[in-house]
Amino acid sequence: MPIGVLETCLYVDDLDAAEVFYTRVLGLPLVGKEAGRHLFFRCGQGMLLIFNPDKTLAADNEVPTHGARGPVHVAFAMRADEIDRWREHLRAHGVPIEQEVTWPHGGYSIYFRDPAGNSLELATPSLWGMGDGGP
Repeated sequence: MPIGVLETCLYVDDLDAAEVFYTRVLGLPLVGKEAGRHLFFRCGQGMLLIFNPDKTLAADNEVPTHGARGPVHVAFAMRADEIDRWREHLRAHGVPIEQEVTWPHGGYSIYFRDPAGNSLELATPSLWGMGDGGP
């Protein structure tokens, strides 16, 4: 069995808008960048990769082709005691909150979109039966 998720990918057409959003709104540190192709962000113990699918769907001898078109989903973990802070932070950055959910078996989620339309979620780990104390 794998020991965790090392990286996950989102695909966008506008890397510049994605860089501004993920650094300024979510506060992720940018650790790698290739103009027109990708952005690499540190997120906790893993990595968030943002790719331009026009480049990653093209034949490449180094890695298999991959890509997606249209919105996809990723959930980021937040601490339970930071729900209000995140809600206000998103609003302060002009990011509309689509929905907030208190889950019947525990956990809380805030849903919103990135500039490419990807569905993003901030969720407490108790949603999946994990502690909410953070890493």
